Amino acid sequence: MADFPPIPSRAQEEIDLVELFQALWRQKLLIVSIAAVATLLVAAYAFLATPYFKTQSFLRQTDRRSSLDQLNETGLFEITPEDALKRVSAGLSSYGNRLEFFRANQALFEGMNTSGGTIEQSFADFNEEAFAMLYPDAKRTDNPTAFVGISLTYPEHMQGVDIVNGFVAYVLEQERAEIREDLQSLIANRLAALDRKMEAARASYEASKQAQIAKLLEEDALKKAELKDEIVALREQLKTQREHRIQRLNEAIAIAESLGIDKPSNPSAMSAVSRSGGPVIRTEITNQEIPLYFMGTEALAAEREALLARTSDDFMEPRIGEIEKELALLEKNREVEILRQREQEDLYLKDLAIWREEAARLSGIKLETDRLRLVRLDQPALQPLAPVKPKKLMIIALGAVLGVMLGVFAALIRCLMTRRPSY
Repeated sequence: MADFPPIPSRAQEEIDLVELFQALWRQKLLIVSIAAVATLLVAAYAFLATPYFKTQSFLRQTDRRSSLDQLNETGLFEITPEDALKRVSAGLSSYGNRLEFFRANQALFEGMNTSGGTIEQSFADFNEEAFAMLYPDAKRTDNPTAFVGISLTYPEHMQGVDIVNGFVAYVLEQERAEIREDLQSLIANRLAALDRKMEAARASYEASKQAQIAKLLEEDALKKAELKDEIVALREQLKTQREHRIQRLNEAIAIAESLGIDKPSNPSAMSAVSRSGGPVIRTEITNQEIPLYFMGTEALAAEREALLARTSDDFMEPRIGEIEKELALLEKNREVEILRQREQEDLYLKDLAIWREEAARLSGIKLETDRLRLVRLDQPALQPLAPVKPKKLMIIALGAVLGVMLGVFAALIRCLMTRRPSY
């Protein structure tokens, strides 16, 4: 039958533990020495390591909309306290703003580790480790006022408080400057748009004026042409009438000569002559008009000579005088002259007064951004009373505990190595 090792009893186990504690106690000097050395080393690190401090600043949204009224009343830029806080928050978290502030204030960052390469690379590492943004807990509802904060963990020889307060002031000034530039850009764009509108209105007015002048001149030219055509037609008509009259006079003179009528006469006088024994002429009168030849050759010949000597028949037609008067009036169009001599033509532009009023209002906008309160500084960065790391007491306590554990471990190893096996 195989031999099995005896199973240790409970009493034997207790004796072994007692022996173990007794063995450790006998080596208490070793344990204490190792623990003391470890504690001293850790304490030396805790006291010699560069202390790091932490400071932070908090900004809350302004509780008065009146602080932004001057900006909002311009009608060009609308911003609420919530929007202002978001702008400032974005500015604080911007790496570009932090880098620009660092470049402009490198004296404040004295003590920053620059062994990582270029100064920009060193600042990038420092920015990653030292800066932290602080936001309200979205799950909490006991503090309805929104805020944003920034914290900086910095070494002992660095001016952390000045960095945080200076950076907050720098970001606020940057945001004010951006708002001022945006507002000025909006004003310039609006003024340029108004100028384009006024130039377009001037061009439209000038085109309409020239079109009106051209229309008036065209109407005058047409009227002149019609009147000239009318006067030419009237003169032709008068000339034709004069020629017809001469023809009639020639015929009447021939008849009067054949009848021997030299002086003006009439049918009654001719009848009386016939009753006295002279020649008898019998004429049947079928109308009331006395034939022209009764005027006698002398009168008829005189009238014919006068007609042949006439150089113009205009006086025979009153309408010709009226036409010449109308043509004289058409030589100058007073409406066209007034349009051409018009001064201050801007007064005739539609909506010009409204545009000028708007331009004057925009030009008069003077935003005092220095007085523009985007956020409320709830807590500026303050000088910390104690460093956040290294935590000396905790490090020393942990060092002591680890030293004791290391001493116990060393004592156990020593016990195992010195203990003789028993069979």
